[in-house]
Amino acid sequence: MQPSRPVTRLVDGFGRRFHYLRLSITEVCNFRCAYCLPDGFKKTTPLSFLTPDEIERLTRAFARLGVAKVRLTGGEPTVRRDIGEIIARVAGTPGVSKVAMTTNGWNLRRHVAGWRAAGLTNLNVSIDTLDPASFAAITGHDRLGDVLAGVDAALALDMPAVKINAVLLKEVSGEGFDRFAEFVRERPIAVRFIELMRTGDNADYFAANHLSGKVLQDWLEARGWIARTRAFDDGPAVEFEHPDYLGRIGLIAPYGAGFCDSCNRLRVTARGKLRLCLFGEGGIELRDLLDRNEPDALATRVLAALAGKASGHRLVDGDFGDTRQLAQLGG
Repeated sequence: MQPSRPVTRLVDGFGRRFHYLRLSITEVCNFRCAYCLPDGFKKTTPLSFLTPDEIERLTRAFARLGVAKVRLTGGEPTVRRDIGEIIARVAGTPGVSKVAMTTNGWNLRRHVAGWRAAGLTNLNVSIDTLDPASFAAITGHDRLGDVLAGVDAALALDMPAVKINAVLLKEVSGEGFDRFAEFVRERPIAVRFIELMRTGDNADYFAANHLSGKVLQDWLEARGWIARTRAFDDGPAVEFEHPDYLGRIGLIAPYGAGFCDSCNRLRVTARGKLRLCLFGEGGIELRDLLDRNEPDALATRVLAALAGKASGHRLVDGDFGDTRQLAQLGG
């Protein structure tokens, strides 16, 4: 094969530059979160997910297009037995400076040292509440203590960035905010609350549990928390800091005005389709080019697709595309 030619950077028709890839590596999840997979993962089609070779080729192609940060998602990415190999292959890609992973933390304590050694630099752990009973009710598993031990194990490894993701729910507000604030008082960690998003499968749950991000923002500002400046490769979170706390508390508010204006990430599904938006429809097939190892053709296809990216999602209008649940695409 001839050496691949240089290609242009990833910029859409609205001038947004994309340097962040969210790569789902499985649709399988071993938790039963009430807002996503309340009945657990159900296999409906063969589990033909991207192989480590395909993941490495994909990552190299996107790195040539200017992507410097890759996040491994799912489902739950750590259900894959080859997760360590996948991390190492992504970390070894020229041009990739940050290798992130989002996990529910179910086996974090046992394996985080190995993942860090393989090249993991950024870790997000999904923890919706610090109340053990509520945690078990939301996730279907009484494992909060073990997950929190894994978070502390990650912090002990001096990983550059450890964060907690919490879905913003009515039952977590108030006292739940107090618990998380106390949690970050002596820990250099960011807790980011994500507004509950409507998907195809959670209409009733969304109606009963959605809470506007403004509730959290008002709570923070009333207690002296100040919004900090975002880094160029940060996600959409607005993070707040306070002089009395080592950690930070953030808000991801997809229903807020202008949420999509600073979009900087693209998504590839576990089956090799490019998604221009989490709440879009369909996807652009990339796997055929991965099988043939054609990075230039893949770059051309991605750039052509990006030209048609919409200015933003339409969640506020009740339009969630064809997203049935977040485990389907990696959130």
